[in-house]
Amino acid sequence: MANRRWTVLLVPHDPGATRSVSVSVTVLKLVAGIVTVAGASLLAASLGVVSRSLDVTRAQELERANRVLATEVEHLGERVGSLSDTLSLISRRDEQIRLVAGLDPLDPDVRRAGIGGPSGLWPDRERLLEEGGDVGREALQVHLDLDALIRRANLLAASFRQASESLTSHVQRLAATPSIMPTSGFLTTRFASIRYHPILHERRAHEGIDITAPYGSPIIAPAGGRVVKVGWENGYGISVLIDHGYGTQTRYAHMSRSAVQAGQMVRRGDRLGFVGSSGLSTGPHLHYEVLVGGHATDPLRFVMPSAIAD
Repeated sequence: MANRRWTVLLVPHDPGATRSVSVSVTVLKLVAGIVTVAGASLLAASLGVVSRSLDVTRAQELERANRVLATEVEHLGERVGSLSDTLSLISRRDEQIRLVAGLDPLDPDVRRAGIGGPSGLWPDRERLLEEGGDVGREALQVHLDLDALIRRANLLAASFRQASESLTSHVQRLAATPSIMPTSGFLTTRFASIRYHPILHERRAHEGIDITAPYGSPIIAPAGGRVVKVGWENGYGISVLIDHGYGTQTRYAHMSRSAVQAGQMVRRGDRLGFVGSSGLSTGPHLHYEVLVGGHATDPLRFVMPSAIAD
């Protein structure tokens, strides 16, 4: 087949000769191929430059983010160290508070269990170690330190709760423990298993103490409690019985009059009544008893050098 050709006529707009250019189809195809290849190469080169530019920009952004994260991890590590020092101080305070609360110090093995030991998920650790680089290793260490601090804080919180409950119990028991004399006066008769009764003229137990005081002197509660009985009792005259809880009761006898009612709650120092000479009595005085578990106990054992504040 003969090689086909294309002829292009060039006709000028102004007067002049018309020209013609004759090109074979093969040459046209060759030129078109060259142009296509050149265009494709240029496009590929352009895309490569753009891609490399994007990669560089992304790498720079990641590097900046990595530096920021590394700085933040470093700051977190410093704060974790400061928090660890604070918890160490709290731990020493906890030991002192436990002693005041009447509790034994925490067992050293329990403390070590609260500080050390594994924590966190191992896959998380492996991922940080394998993919996180230096920042990942630092982040892992901060993570482990935080886990240890959380365990220590939980241990201290439990210890403080136990100490608080113990202290509350002690405070309540102290508030309910007779610790002061119920009136001002002179001790005329002590607690005794057997004594000669001045009115009945026979030997019998004296289950309290007698405090001689002016008629009408105030009688106060030596501890907090609930008034369980108010009124006249044979031998005791006008008397008051208080239940302080914990198996302890107190009785106040020979009053001129009472100042409380049955069922009333009183605190240490509240007025119960006034000194008198009702019942079997030879003169104004207060008969004061302390019953522990239903048994009479020497009230002087419960008189402290100074009052216990509620």
